[in-house]
Amino acid sequence: MTSRTPGSTPGKTPLARHAVRKDRHPVMRALSIFAVVLAVVGVSAAGVAAYAVWDTFSAIGENSVDLAGAALPPSIGEIEGGVNLLLVGSDSCEGQDVALFPRCADPDDAPGERNDVTMLVHISDQPRRVTVVSFPRDMLVPIPSCPDGEGGSYSAMSSQPLNASYEYGGLACTVLTIEELTGEDIQFAGAIRWTGVIDMSDAIGGVDVCVDGDISDPHTGLSLTSGTHTLQGVEALQFLRIRHGIGDGSDLGRISNQQQFMSSLVRKLKSDALLSNPAVLLNFATTAVGLTRSDPPQLVLSSELANPTRMVQIAMAAKDVPYEDIVFVQYPTEYRSDFINVLPLRDAAAPLFAALAANQPITLTGEASQGSGVDVTGEAADPGSATPAPSESSAPETRVELPTEITGTTAAQVTCTRAGDQ
Repeated sequence: MTSRTPGSTPGKTPLARHAVRKDRHPVMRALSIFAVVLAVVGVSAAGVAAYAVWDTFSAIGENSVDLAGAALPPSIGEIEGGVNLLLVGSDSCEGQDVALFPRCADPDDAPGERNDVTMLVHISDQPRRVTVVSFPRDMLVPIPSCPDGEGGSYSAMSSQPLNASYEYGGLACTVLTIEELTGEDIQFAGAIRWTGVIDMSDAIGGVDVCVDGDISDPHTGLSLTSGTHTLQGVEALQFLRIRHGIGDGSDLGRISNQQQFMSSLVRKLKSDALLSNPAVLLNFATTAVGLTRSDPPQLVLSSELANPTRMVQIAMAAKDVPYEDIVFVQYPTEYRSDFINVLPLRDAAAPLFAALAANQPITLTGEASQGSGVDVTGEAADPGSATPAPSESSAPETRVELPTEITGTTAAQVTCTRAGDQ
């Protein structure tokens, strides 16, 4: 087996910034996968939707990526045990619309593909809970030796921005990096490029978001007045990219903004009963087919995930989780002295991953956002929150209070984006 140093590859010099770097326009493309996973829940209720999803993921399988050590569960139905699913949104210019992404026309800026959005979705064993951990793109972490796709491997590196891992070794390398950072075993993974978030948001029918002041951001082209807006298409894309016009202008604030979008998406899918609507599922499937069959493909899944049965099993495990147990958190960090990159706070993160490993419910004690991105403005009524009364023999679960360094919200909390300096 040969070993190569990724940094020696032309056009692949890692560079990361928080508030001052040239914006790579990271888009929450992983939301598309997240929405599809949730949408597949309704497959068992409709044969036509089941066929559409089967056809979609047959196409996805053609572009799948193998992960070492992952195995397929033996039976159909709700997946047994817990699930770790890594979702990546890359910043590749390949196959993108230059009119929407002008930087892709710049030969000095366009090369390379980084994981500018990285989220770990953890679905616990019974009782089911969902925890989504977002990792800052500029967080300096060790990158382990990663396969180079040609039978060799890239050399391990002691400290690089997280978003360099995908450029060095693709989806498998980002998986290995997050596994080393968290100690979690990741069985499934998916990566998606920019093109498609507009179509997916249209398929959803729009997502409600809130801003507490007027926003007019020349970097993304987004203009919103103070209040609540239903965003889809180009506006949804712009909202998920924006950082200069919200909070403190950093990627940390943008993560909270993206979490507001995800939380609202979860509530929409559940409250509008979209998960049991065959027409909606068929729309999702048709949209996803376009992403997986495009040239170049805009959606790539690990081979273990590129299987319709597997997707149904994972979705079935998450379909009845109450809002309060759907938690969106940010991996805790602190700024380095240059205020460009951030450093992981491993000790503060340890209780989170210990609770996930022990299948214990968690309680947030920190702020809603590490980058002053959002404020909590209300509580959402959960249409599926009713649960059977516990038996006399069952002991109440002990909730783990996370350190205040871990910021985030639950799907039960309605948040509003803070307008920042334009």
